[in-house]
Amino acid sequence: MTAPASSSEHGLLIIGSSQAGVQLAVSLRALGYEPPIRLLGDEDHRPYQRPALSKEFLQDKISKESLIFRTQEYWDEHRIEVVKGEWIVRLDQRPDGSGTAISATGATFDYDRLALAVGARARHLEKPGAMLDGVLYLRNADDALDLKARVARAQSIVVVGGGFIGIEAAASLHSMGKTVTLIDRGDRLVRRAVGPETSDFILRHHRGQGIDIRLGTDIDEIVGMDGRVRAVRAGGEEIAADIVLVGIGVIPNTGLAEQLGLEVSNGIVVDRYATASDGSTLAIGDCANLPNPIPGAPEGERVRFESVNHAIEQAKVAAYALTGRQAEYENIPWFWSNQADLKLQIAGVSTGYDRVVDRSPEGPNKFSLLYYRGDRLIAADCINAPLDFMMVRQTLTQGINLSAEAVADPATPLKTLIAASQNS
Repeated sequence: MTAPASSSEHGLLIIGSSQAGVQLAVSLRALGYEPPIRLLGDEDHRPYQRPALSKEFLQDKISKESLIFRTQEYWDEHRIEVVKGEWIVRLDQRPDGSGTAISATGATFDYDRLALAVGARARHLEKPGAMLDGVLYLRNADDALDLKARVARAQSIVVVGGGFIGIEAAASLHSMGKTVTLIDRGDRLVRRAVGPETSDFILRHHRGQGIDIRLGTDIDEIVGMDGRVRAVRAGGEEIAADIVLVGIGVIPNTGLAEQLGLEVSNGIVVDRYATASDGSTLAIGDCANLPNPIPGAPEGERVRFESVNHAIEQAKVAAYALTGRQAEYENIPWFWSNQADLKLQIAGVSTGYDRVVDRSPEGPNKFSLLYYRGDRLIAADCINAPLDFMMVRQTLTQGINLSAEAVADPATPLKTLIAASQNS
């Protein structure tokens, strides 16, 4: 199906050129969308992938070029105009959804339809000394380049925050021979994404590798000398630090949506078709708050995902909406986190679970935990157990349920149980 011709020459403006924005543009052309597409980013870089910034790129295992999504030839061939270095500060939008975007440079971008793929920004540490030189964040390419340049001259690094970014960066830096201390005010690692058993497994492993992890500890002050970081004072102790890397979460970018009067609540509120409350503007990726797509989720429950997979799948839904189709967002969310020799893979969302089944396989650094709500399998945390991850993801996608009793024996492959379920 080909979209009808645009009523003017302006077409679609996508604000945000990371994973979600890129996928929307690519998907639209694959679906035969003909109007102009302009993909607008606020960084002075070609559209690039972010997950490797805290891992392979930081460790110099991959180059800057390998992060780039597409070649210029691709953009030219598919008639997608990529604009770099334009930060949109104002939107003048008409009732029909068309309008003009105005950037900080004074440039203007007219559009017939608008998509917001504006992502989220790093939450900043609010403690004495947080503005000292050497207090860093890791959200975009410039952050990563700055960190890489400084790491070569640093030995002692304090990481603040035990979420995905914090633990990934801590593991990467430790593997590079740095003395790493990780501080988190919470009682467990990656607590927003995994259950307590998984947190404990990750904690034991990284402590065993030599990372000094201090939970239930708050930062009192970042101590400086001559304007630069020298130490961190936390829990009554002063910890030497050449760099303080902060990873305490993100805040969805909702400023433009608020200008438009769109409904906002922990992100830009959208329906299952990625459409915002005005019925015209699309919002996708980290900035979007959508109905929970997990089967059996309570009516009215909403979620905001921060993952590559979500950005890709929701962008595809938005592309269908723009081409006059209605494909609901039904993808089963999944996530991953590479932490040195641990590969954590999460299928589904464990929120609301009331039972867990540990079917961890034999062998070092292997872990597999399945979550149930009532009698229904809803999620799994798998570490170095890719087969369990793939099989749970398959069951959730296909609506197959495996009983807690059936999965309890790790010697029985989930693939076998799935096949038996399908043949019964």
